Amino acid sequence: MNKYTHFAFAILVAILASVTQAEPEFFTPKKDLDGLKQNTEIQVDLPNVLLLGDSISIGYTPVVIDLLKDVANTQRPNANCGSTAAGIKKIDSWLGDSNWDIIHFNWGLHDLCYRHPDSKETGHRDKINGKVTVSLEKYETNLDALVVRLKETGAKLLWVNTTPVPPGEVGRFPGDELKYNAVAAKIMEKHGIPINDLHNVAASFSPELWQGPGNVHFSKEGSAQLGEKVATFIKDFLPKEQ
Repeated sequence: MNKYTHFAFAILVAILASVTQAEPEFFTPKKDLDGLKQNTEIQVDLPNVLLLGDSISIGYTPVVIDLLKDVANTQRPNANCGSTAAGIKKIDSWLGDSNWDIIHFNWGLHDLCYRHPDSKETGHRDKINGKVTVSLEKYETNLDALVVRLKETGAKLLWVNTTPVPPGEVGRFPGDELKYNAVAAKIMEKHGIPINDLHNVAASFSPELWQGPGNVHFSKEGSAQLGEKVATFIKDFLPKEQ
């Protein structure tokens, strides 16, 4: 990023931060916390893969690391990447100084979540009295800005769409993820970015592959199946040996 581009992006971050409500603490289930560990053993002759996403991606990260261990160095930030508003603020630190060959990324479930400060639910979720974290219009602006920033790395970008919101979720309306995915698909088409359709994969899951009724998270086996799909998708875009 040259100094002028960096300055322009910094201005955009400041503007977006000023009009976006304060970020909540993003919840990650205990069973998925191992996914926050950057536990790939780096091999200098392998391509570098970065996973960006919320607790859904944290859940499948260990599986992806294991399945790609002989073909790629797979890393993720030691953080739940939350909403696009969080991404705008923190993307530079998450990218760091590494030279990424592939960045597999998602934002969505935290953007479309409704929250109220008085709610006792995890993450102050409340779709009746709360306000949406990031509106559909702001999501489009944020996501496009994030894609522009990610393209500056020179990495091959792979978008993974947002997984389903099940009935009974206290802070999210089922079907809203389809609206956010449609906006994201338009942006990815604009920038020529392939889409990993995990929404369709998870939509076919039987109840035991979810953590429970009304829960957007997956069981260990559910996360494993998502991880297998992610690893297979990434392999198709890894640099070919010369």
